[in-house]
Amino acid sequence: MKMKNKIILLISIFLLSFGANAQLDRSIMPKGGPTPKISLKTPKEFKLKNGIKVLVVEDHKLPRVSYSLRIDNGPILEGDKAGVLSVISAMLGNGTTTIAKDDFNEEIDFLGANVNIGFGSSFASSLTKHSDRILELMADAIINPLLTEEEFNKQKEQLIEGLKADEKSLDAISARLGNALSYGKNHVYGEFITEASLENVTFSDVLEFQKKYTNPNNAYIVVIGDVNYKEVKKSISEKFISWKKAKNIMSLTPELTANVGLSEVNFIDLPTATQSSISITNNVALKMNDEDYFTALITNNILGGGGEGYLFKNLREENGYTYGAYSSLGSNRYGVDRFRAGAKVRNMVTDSAVTQIVNEIVRIRTELVDQELLKNAKAKYVGNFIMRLESPQTVAGYALNIKLNNLPDDFYETYLEKINAVTQEDVKRVANRFFEIGKSRIIIVGKGSDVVDNLEKLGFAINYFDKYANPVAKPVFNKAIPEGMSAVDVMSNYIESIGGKGKLNTINTLITKAGVTIPGAPFVPEATSKQMMPNKVSFEMKADMGGQTMSLMKRNFSGEKGYMEQQGQKTMMTEEELDEAKNVQGIFDELYYTKDEIELVSINSIDGDDVYKVKVVKNNKTTYRYYSIASGFLISMEEEDENKNISSTKFGDYRDVDGIMVPYFMLVNAGGQELEFNTTEVLFNTPLKDSDFY
Repeated sequence: MKMKNKIILLISIFLLSFGANAQLDRSIMPKGGPTPKISLKTPKEFKLKNGIKVLVVEDHKLPRVSYSLRIDNGPILEGDKAGVLSVISAMLGNGTTTIAKDDFNEEIDFLGANVNIGFGSSFASSLTKHSDRILELMADAIINPLLTEEEFNKQKEQLIEGLKADEKSLDAISARLGNALSYGKNHVYGEFITEASLENVTFSDVLEFQKKYTNPNNAYIVVIGDVNYKEVKKSISEKFISWKKAKNIMSLTPELTANVGLSEVNFIDLPTATQSSISITNNVALKMNDEDYFTALITNNILGGGGEGYLFKNLREENGYTYGAYSSLGSNRYGVDRFRAGAKVRNMVTDSAVTQIVNEIVRIRTELVDQELLKNAKAKYVGNFIMRLESPQTVAGYALNIKLNNLPDDFYETYLEKINAVTQEDVKRVANRFFEIGKSRIIIVGKGSDVVDNLEKLGFAINYFDKYANPVAKPVFNKAIPEGMSAVDVMSNYIESIGGKGKLNTINTLITKAGVTIPGAPFVPEATSKQMMPNKVSFEMKADMGGQTMSLMKRNFSGEKGYMEQQGQKTMMTEEELDEAKNVQGIFDELYYTKDEIELVSINSIDGDDVYKVKVVKNNKTTYRYYSIASGFLISMEEEDENKNISSTKFGDYRDVDGIMVPYFMLVNAGGQELEFNTTEVLFNTPLKDSDFY
């Protein structure tokens, strides 16, 4: 149906403008001043009998105090119950055995405080005058958490729903495969949560894990702010002394696994993907006390730290392959982590993007970085470091880092000095140490039928996997078209499957209402589209904003003139847009395609369903439409805009409305945004007026 083809464009524009208004122009590098001197006070320390180690930093500049708690148990291998720690984390902070959830949260709000309780780490902050009570609430929530079977079932179900949503997430699938291949599925950093492993988790498991691993044995509390050392020592001793030690706590030390001997592509076929996720990765042994640590930070920043990085400038600014390209270089106390460089790009440039990412990694390994770029990278890092010092939680983390990572006491006081000491030669040397381009895994998740042929030309071995990192044979991307089958036959089958030509030709008007789920949006809009033969269309999206219904966007076309209205700003349709709208025929596209406008391209597989792929060229626009061979229904559609960005629409949940099968579910993807439409009402041949369209 015509209107649906325009919805994604309209909403994408709305979302982009909404976000753009909230952004600052950071394209201009500010002038640098003298490097400030960093002075972090040495904490005073004491230890409780139950094992808790306390670090206190007195700072009387403001009447505030913060408490950070960290339980240093090390990584935990969950095995066939992967997900139990996620369930526990979601359950914590919902009251205590002595204070109901609502009362707990209301008191925190009343005091203007902040309390976050997590598995293994917690944080609380408040005005000094409320600090003792906030510490008491924090201690109660940690020592006596309210864990009910009802809450367990609720959080477990939510996690399962989250996993289902991740089934179509390029980022989630790529991260899962990357970790599993880099470390192994039975490695603490390589295991992942599945629906099956979550189903294994019982309420008893939660209670057992909580009792075993939430303990004072290896706990640290960092206190920063307007406190008196003697008073805070007394207060913490009183509130945490009842916390009993646990027994038989085993500390797991993860091991670094080897990189591949020769770079290879590891590919997951996602037939509905309009983009490819690319991640070039290798394992690294980097600790904070490594002599190359500071150079590693700057080197990664130059390669892929943002808008000034090699990757961003190449893939976005020079080639227009992506919205952003980045890299990361991990470190931890065990020296077990990964280097990653990548981006999400249009399917058709996947092979080119891989080549350019490799080229930029080779460049930083073989060429000296420009002196000005190095200077700016260091200035940016210095600025970000200084800004982070404004957060008591960050400063507390620094204090713990010194303890847990075997760092010198002046590590952060000399931080900026060591950043500024990094040279061009240092960058080149460290890039060669950590960016092992010849021993990398190239993780790609994308639409195999669009990208694999070109990937094979790059010369890398290609291994295929399913979404859960299991090796599979190379998928059959394109099956042979049965002899005599044509695009005209596909269209005829579709028309017949949804009601028949005779029935569809009786439809003069169509009204559709749907709820719209926009990830991250603080509202759930309702979209209403209206169509009237031959080409009149209206679309409006409204949302409840604080009890008031507001129009977020509107698009109308009367057959002769039209406009789009967004946030109160009306823009008339251009001559080009008017010509396109006037050339629209009817409500059901397939009734009006001519033989010359359609071509049966191939047979593909989408979500296990064999589909006909039909190319449609109409009004100088190319779309690809996918029709189920079994049902005849349209199940997916792709359209390329003038910038070669591809939007896709997935259809499902077909229902009978007055003898016509209508998709009640629609998932739209464009520009990295996913919008879910769930239809609530479909009306055929309801009288409409010309005024409904202008």
